[in-house]
Amino acid sequence: MTIKAILTDIEGTTTDIRFVHDVLFPYARQALPEYVSDHWDDAMVQEIMSQARAEISQPDADKDTLVQAFLGWIDEDKKVTALKSLQGLIWVEGYEKGDFTGHLYPDAYQHLMLWDQQKVALYIFSSGSVKAQKLLFGYSDYGDLTPVFSGYFDTTTGHKREGVSYQKIASAMQYPPENILFLSDIIEELDAAKSAGMQTCLLARDQLLDPKEHPMARSFDEVAILYPTTGEK
Repeated sequence: MTIKAILTDIEGTTTDIRFVHDVLFPYARQALPEYVSDHWDDAMVQEIMSQARAEISQPDADKDTLVQAFLGWIDEDKKVTALKSLQGLIWVEGYEKGDFTGHLYPDAYQHLMLWDQQKVALYIFSSGSVKAQKLLFGYSDYGDLTPVFSGYFDTTTGHKREGVSYQKIASAMQYPPENILFLSDIIEELDAAKSAGMQTCLLARDQLLDPKEHPMARSFDEVAILYPTTGEK
């Protein structure tokens, strides 16, 4: 079946997972206390603080209590919406100041650009927020790549290991699932996408993984060989 649209994960697929864990997360943790102090009166920050108070069931929590809660969530790797929102704001500042750029594997960049030229519709599905996704590609090592993407999805759509999430995404993309290729380095995510009717490919790169029911590639070069595309964007 011909591929007309590609849905890709970010961490470990287009982007070295170490960039997120070794650059983005530590940057946000270090900058968080000062950022909260400097932007305490901003409406967006106050909304995030309200969400955090609800999360910890302390409606009157003060600034210091909230900052400690955020730092605790980072240290425990908790998937808390308020934390993701605050990290996103901090990363905006970091990207804009040029403190870092969004990492992309060279082969990922080359094929994303090629598929875009071929009019293949490109989409992202990541556990990171849509805002964080757009920042990474907007301030990438290769400049602003956001124009090549037709849409972005995060866990507000659904869990990445549940088939219904991919059913919703296929509906939103308006392509038959069998014409959509999902790329990820996580087998359970590929299982979920396959259960929704999508075609799948495991990006193993340097990992020793058993692909089971999914074709496996070590790079986007190999993905392109395994799956010829016919763009109709």
